This record gives sequence, structure tokens and C-alpha cells, in this order.
Amino acid sequence: MADILTLLASGAEGHAEPGVLGMDSYQWVALAMTVLIAVFIWKKVPGLITGGLDAKIAEIRKALDDAKLLRAEAEALRAEYAAKIASAEKDAEAMLAGAREEADAILAKAEADSEVMVARRQKMAEDKIAAAERAAIAEVKAKAVTAAAAASKVLIAKAHDGAADKKLADEVIASL
Repeated sequence: MADILTLLASGAEGHAEPGVLGMDSYQWVALAMTVLIAVFIWKKVPGLITGGLDAKIAEIRKALDDAKLLRAEAEALRAEYAAKIASAEKDAEAMLAGAREEADAILAKAEADSEVMVARRQKMAEDKIAAAERAAIAEVKAKAVTAAAAASKVLIAKAHDGAADKKLADEVIASL
């Protein structure tokens, strides 16, 4: 086994790179790269790459321009809606003020109507009281007349006798 190791160790140090047509491997790699670069230039690959990049740059620039336009439109819409909101707020304030004025007017009318109604009911109450007073006075007068008639009947009956009645009747007949 020691022989194999010796053989391997001696082969690694003295190993020579293979060569073809008198050129070493690194020279073949350099030649292949030169041919590859020449083919790329001949087929205009750098132009295709730059053209693709330019197209991509143009697309990005166009997208940015579209974004700027959209932003400008969005800002215009925002300003428009802000104006609409401000207008709606002013309209709401005007409606609220109108509603308050209308409520105040309704309240004032209700107060005036209630004053009129109170005055009318007070007048009706006073009229009822006056009518009740007149009825009471009339009833008192009627009772007083009835009482006076009854009292006079009793007094006349006591003060007049048949002779006084005959004298009174004669006077009445004589005056006719």
C-alpha cells in the first residue's frame, strides 16, 4: 500500500496539463471566451440587451408619468370632494339655522295662541260668573218678592178686616 501512496504522491507533483495542438487548457478557455464574445458582438447581443433595457426604462418612465397624472387627478378629485364636503357642511348649518328659526317661530306662535286662549277662557269664566251672579240675584229677588208677598198677605190679613175691605172696595169703585 505504501507503493500506491508513493506513486500517487509522485504523480501529483509531476503531473503535466494535457495540451491539444500545442495549447494548454487556459489558452483554450481564453480562445473560447474570445470566440463567444465575437459571436455576441456579431449577433448584436449588446444592442439587444441595451434595447431591452431602454424599452424597460421607457415603460417605467411611462408608468411614472401615468402615476403623476393619476396623482394629479386624485388631488383634483380630493379638492373637489373637499369643496363638496365644505358646501354640504354649510348647507347643513343653514338647514339647522332654518330649523331653529322655524322652531322659534312655532314657539312664539304657540305662546301667542296660548295667551289668546287663556284670555278667551278667562272671559268665558268671567261671563259664567256674571251669569251665575245675575241668576243668584234674580233668585234672591224672586225669593224676596215671594217672602214680601207672603209677609204682606199676613200683615194685610191682620190689619184689614171686613169693614176695611168694604171701604177699600168702595174707594176703588168710586175712582172709576
